[in-house]
Amino acid sequence: MAESDYGGLMGRIRVPKNSEVVADHFRGMIVRGELKEGDFLPPEGQLMTTLGISRPTLREAFRILEAESLISVVRGSRTGARVHQPSTELVSRYAGYVLQSIGTTISDLYQARLAIEPTVVRWLATKPNKKAVARLREEVERLRVLLATGRYEDFLEGVTDFHATLVQVSGTKTVTFLNQLLLNLVARHQADYNRRHPTDRETHAKRLQAGLKSYEKVVNLIEAGDVEGAVAHWRLHLHNANETWARDGEGSRLVDSLGR
Repeated sequence: MAESDYGGLMGRIRVPKNSEVVADHFRGMIVRGELKEGDFLPPEGQLMTTLGISRPTLREAFRILEAESLISVVRGSRTGARVHQPSTELVSRYAGYVLQSIGTTISDLYQARLAIEPTVVRWLATKPNKKAVARLREEVERLRVLLATGRYEDFLEGVTDFHATLVQVSGTKTVTFLNQLLLNLVARHQADYNRRHPTDRETHAKRLQAGLKSYEKVVNLIEAGDVEGAVAHWRLHLHNANETWARDGEGSRLVDSLGR
């Protein structure tokens, strides 16, 4: 092959900028846990000396990391940049933007939940784990206390926590992560729905009481190893819940992550 042909074959090689290399360095330390949430990076002067880089290079690296929400920089502060661990909430917010941009509806979100949780319930009931069951019962008892004390808004947040815990105790990190993204978007819709469709406290309390009984039942079925019973019950629970949150035209609404 002629020498001139190699240029077309290989193409131009892009050499990373120094600021990108520095950003990669700190990003890796944060993701690997070598830098923890709330840690501070050394002051600019110290980093410039240690890394052998200029102030503009360091500040450009910081701008990259700030855009990724991995650090926050207080201008004029004598302390270094503050470190932040990668956040599921931030990822779900961006995921919401993507889903909104492609016309995803509320019904679509709830359909996705039906694809995840009954499968997890099957896993849990097939081989009941005492620690997993105990963790779920803790969530149920917390909900019971919130309902008994009339803390209905906290109860609804607790419901989201129960759904998150249900998947988390399965020990599947990837499904847990994807489920949390979904739950964050669902919780946003539910809070907005309740603002637009207020109900009297008595009716609200009855609905929450019915929900609490259903959560307790699925935990009992999981503990008993009743696989088909647990799956059928939880699928029905989700179907009924989805019908509630997607009724009166709510299901056709687009996912809204911009909070208009």
